[in-house]
Amino acid sequence: MNIYEQLREILDSHPSTAPKGDAIDEILRILFTPEEAAIAVKMNFKPKSPASLAQATGVAENETEDRLESMANKGVIFSKNKNGKKLYGLVPLIPGVFEFPFMKGGGSPMHDRLARLWEVYHHESLGASFAGNPTPMMRVVAVEKSVTPQDQIHPYEEVKHLIENSNYVALTKCACRVSVAKCDKPKEVCLIFDGVGEFLVERGFARKISKEEGINVLDQAEAAGLVHTSNNSADKASVICNCCPCCCTILRGRTQLNHPHAFEPSRFAALVNSDDCVACGVCADERCPMQAIEVGEDVAFVHEEKCIGCGLCVSTCATGAMGLIERKQIPAVPATTQDMAVKVLQEKGRLEAFMKVMQS
Repeated sequence: MNIYEQLREILDSHPSTAPKGDAIDEILRILFTPEEAAIAVKMNFKPKSPASLAQATGVAENETEDRLESMANKGVIFSKNKNGKKLYGLVPLIPGVFEFPFMKGGGSPMHDRLARLWEVYHHESLGASFAGNPTPMMRVVAVEKSVTPQDQIHPYEEVKHLIENSNYVALTKCACRVSVAKCDKPKEVCLIFDGVGEFLVERGFARKISKEEGINVLDQAEAAGLVHTSNNSADKASVICNCCPCCCTILRGRTQLNHPHAFEPSRFAALVNSDDCVACGVCADERCPMQAIEVGEDVAFVHEEKCIGCGLCVSTCATGAMGLIERKQIPAVPATTQDMAVKVLQEKGRLEAFMKVMQS
C-alpha cells in the first residue's frame, strides 16, 4: 500500500470520511509531498509534539518540525500552542483538507486543479459518504428574523447565541464558493470558532473579528439569501457556514445528490397564511434554496418534505404571509460534538477504525 493510500485510510476513519476514489489520490499527492505524507501517516486527530513524531518516523526532530510547519502553513494539518510548545494533528477532509487551502482565495493553477478534482470526488463518492447514515454532521439554523418571540427555541437554535457563546471568532472565505464558483454570493461569510479559528488566523487563512462583527456577517448572509448551517450538536458551535445551493458541499448533498441525510433541517418548516399571500413569487423565485415553494395564481404553497426550515422566505415576505411552524417529527440533536461523532461513527461502521487510529 502506498503512503497516500495509507493516509487516505487514516482520514477515512474520521466521521466525515475519505472514501476511495480516483480523485483523492491525486488530491493528496498535490497537497502532501512524499516526505510530509510519511509524517502524516504517523499522526492522528489528537495533536502530538514534533519530538514524538520524529521518534515515530525516524526523521530528525528539526527536519520533522520543518515538514510539520510546511503542512500547517498549507492548511492540511492543524497546530496549537500548549504550554509554550507547538503540537500538530491531522484535520478531517471536511472541514479541513478540502476547505482550508481555499480560504485565502485560490486562483493559482494548483487551486484550479484541486477545484476540478474535488468536484469529481464530490460526485464520485465523497458527497454520499459525508452524508449522515442517518445522523448528519451539519444542521440548518433558521435565520434570526424568521423566528418569532412566541417560538420556544433552544439556545442552539438561536444563531446569534452560537456566536455569543464562543470564545474566539474568525472570519474567512467560503471554500465552496471559491472552488466551485457557480454564483456571485458573498464569499467572506464563513465563521470559525475557538481553537480552529485561532489556528486559521495564525496561519493567514482567516482574520479575527468581534462577536458584533460576526452577527453583522449573519445579517449580510441572510440578505444575500444564504442558509445558516452549523455542527449538528447542542453544545458549542465550531463553525457557522453560510451556504448556497449551487456551490456548497452541505446543501448540494440534497440539491445535486438527492441524499435525504445530507444535513439536518431545522426544527421548523415554512407555512403560508393564504389570507395574506399576494402570490408575488419572491419566496419561490429569489429566496428558497430548495425549490420547496410553488406559487399559484393567488397563493404560494410550501412542500414541507422539501423545506429545510432556513427561514429565508419568512424574513423577506412583504405581507408577512410566510411563517415558521414546528415540524411534527423532530430528530433529536446530539448533546455534544463528541456524542454526535460517536453516533455517526457507529452508524457508518467506523468506530473501531477511529479508535485504532486515535490510539496510534
